[in-house]
Amino acid sequence: MVSAATVAQAGARIDIQAVSHWFRQQQGGVLQVLDGIDLQVRAGEFVALLGPSGCGKSTLLRLVAGLEPATTGRITQGDAPIARPDPSRIVVFQDPTLYPWRSVWDNVALGLQARGLLKTQRGRVDDALALVGLGDFAKSFPHQLSGGMAQRVALARALVNDPQLLVLDEPLGKLDSLTRIAMQSELVNLWQRAGFSALLVTHDVEEALFLANRVIVLSDRPARITAELVVDLPYPRHRGHPRLAALRHEALRHLGLDATW
Repeated sequence: MVSAATVAQAGARIDIQAVSHWFRQQQGGVLQVLDGIDLQVRAGEFVALLGPSGCGKSTLLRLVAGLEPATTGRITQGDAPIARPDPSRIVVFQDPTLYPWRSVWDNVALGLQARGLLKTQRGRVDDALALVGLGDFAKSFPHQLSGGMAQRVALARALVNDPQLLVLDEPLGKLDSLTRIAMQSELVNLWQRAGFSALLVTHDVEEALFLANRVIVLSDRPARITAELVVDLPYPRHRGHPRLAALRHEALRHLGLDATW
């Protein structure tokens, strides 16, 4: 078995320090969505965020990705402040957002093409497709793919940039349950092979515990950290393990949902 300690330390260290965030509302006033978040993602670590719908989880991902600045507080990658998007931090969303008129290969190549690197680094596209098991589908088009395959293309499009941090905003949320279970295992395998850091938002407690080294539980909006669960199990994990069952009950308790379990 492969333990978390054996994951290559190619990933970024992310420090979130006293981050609060407000949105201005069209009708006037402001809406606070984050309240004093302090969190570190260690290099090569997989961290999952759990919390009620609308509490601010995805907003925190956007701040970490550099898509917008935090209202107050500080977010750094290594020792450098995160001020804008960067190829070292790639976001994978729930919807694969593939261009239907481009082949699988051309969709994966988008990042390199945008950065002017495609002519000299074409082999990275083939390597990324091989990594997600889609080398034989390079010439296919999105309408010819299943939902799971389309999401693997989205992961390959992210991995072709050799990211230090993969920011995952419910990337498996629209998949059927069987495909989702299979993709969870594939995501763990990709993380272990590539060594990036990962920050995941999910509403699925079991998914968070199956994937992550640590699970951070957030409160209702404005989000505050209410619990940190260390998933002290080696990989590959077995869903029926009693330790996962205990952690699931603890997570549900912090979410106020343990009465039915």
